[in-house]
Order: sequence, then structure tokens, then C-alpha cells
Amino acid sequence: MDVAMVGLGKMGASMATRLLRGGHRVVAFDVRESATKAIEAEGVEGARNLEKLVGKLKPPRTVWVMVPAGEPTESVLGELADRLSPGDVVIEGGNSNYKDTVRRAARLKERGLHFLDVGTSGGVWGSTEGYGMMVGGEERVVERMRPIFETLAPAPDKGWGWVGPSGSGHFVKMIHNGIEYGMMEAYAEGFEVLKAKTEFELDLRNVAEIWRYGSVVRSWLLDLIAAALEGGPELDGIKDWVADSGEGRWTVAEAIDLDVPAPVITLSLLMRLASRQERSYAAKLLAAMRKQFGGHEVKRDD
Repeated sequence: MDVAMVGLGKMGASMATRLLRGGHRVVAFDVRESATKAIEAEGVEGARNLEKLVGKLKPPRTVWVMVPAGEPTESVLGELADRLSPGDVVIEGGNSNYKDTVRRAARLKERGLHFLDVGTSGGVWGSTEGYGMMVGGEERVVERMRPIFETLAPAPDKGWGWVGPSGSGHFVKMIHNGIEYGMMEAYAEGFEVLKAKTEFELDLRNVAEIWRYGSVVRSWLLDLIAAALEGGPELDGIKDWVADSGEGRWTVAEAIDLDVPAPVITLSLLMRLASRQERSYAAKLLAAMRKQFGGHEVKRDD
């Protein structure tokens, strides 16, 4: 099956090569010509712009978009809509807000184009392990694209599936990432408590290795913790500053809109924000209040 890939970041490039290995013909484009040349070295056919990319495919075409959420996605989808033909399929696999996805699907439908939103998980490991994919859109179009999803998934019948109408794929992925925030925070806090118990001189990597097998907390995230600890428990060279992709924020906002309590996910997001503060004004004010009402000692900032 012919597939065009737009966007050759780490995930887009690895997906393109996995599709190629799976027997698909893949044509790829990235605004960075160096990325296009790099993927050509892997055997993927490159294109230097979207017009040439579309021209290399016979209708009905399939174009998978893997560019950053927001304006980059909006721009690419707009350009593709002007170049594709009725009956062509556009698959958007980035971390777009599901509300944007619902709007985009309606707009492309007016042009006679089919649109699938695919919440994609797996990161850089997906190239070898396969990707988890939550697919939204028309079920009959999903069935038509089945060969692509079966190739990218961990197994043809595992790790992917149709979840509902347009927007649902990105919505499910949003909640997936919110859960991921909570799981990561729980692991991080637990290992910090273990590290603080200095009298036991615990080998944190050994603990992680024990937990990886048979334990009820075993998971792929724990596998990654064990790998990260190979260099030592101090994690030298890593700053205690944690980014967020935006999906955790959207999950919290959605929970509030739906009157659903989600305290763990919410707190895990707030802890990421706290990690970015070089100094906490709130903490200073808390110390000042304790001194005012109870005469408690404060530490001076020299």
C-alpha cells in the first residue's frame, strides 16, 4: 500500500521506515531538507514539497501527517486540502487537541476528503516495538487503512483499534497521557522515598529490576527507570526540570468541564510546573506566615 509521510521528526521517521520494512511504498517530505535526505538513505522515496509529494501518489491517496500540534498541523492540513482529491485519506497522528480535530474533520469532509485522527503512543521505541494507536473517524475508512495500522502496531491484532468518531482518537490519547503523568509521578515519588532511606543503602537499580518481574507495579515505565538508573542513582547530567506536552493540561481541563474528580493527574501536572521554579515565592511566603503566627524559625537566603 502506498503511504505518504509528512513530518520526519523522530517518530515520523521511524514510522516511515517501519512501513517500508512492512512492504509498503513510502514517500516522505519534511520542511528540513536534511531530514528528507536522511530518510532517503533508508530507502524511502523523498519529495521536496507537498505538491511533489501528492504528485508521486496515485488516487485514492493516503497521507499521514506527523508535525507539531497547533499552527504547523493547521497549515499542513490546509495545504494538503488544496492539493488532494475527493476520496483521498488524511491521517493525523500528532498530539492535537481533539476539539481542533473535530473542526478539521468537518472542514476536510466538505472537500470530499476522509480524515482519521490517530492518537499515537510508543515514542522512539515504536520503530522496533510497534506503536499503540487509538483511531478516530469513519469506521469503514479505518478498515480501508487496516494494512497500515497492522504494520505499525506491535502485532496485527494488538495495540491498535477504532475508538469512535472524529476527535475520539485524539481524545483517548489525551486521557492516556494524563494517566501517564500520574504513573510517572508515583514512580518518581516512590523512588525518592527509597533514596532518602540512606541507612539501608538501597541499590535503586536493583530494586527496579526486582519490581520489573512478577510485581504488580511492573510496567514499561519501570523498564525505562531501570535503564535510566544504569548510570547511577544520582542521574548525573539531568536537571530537575520537567516539561509537559500540553495533553496533561487538556486532561485536567476536561475533567473539570465534566465534573470528574482527577486529583492524581491534576497534582502530577502541578508537580511538573513546580519543577520549573528555580525559587518558589509561595514557599517563601509559607515560611513567613509560619514565623508570623507561631514564631517558627526561618532559613535566611544569603
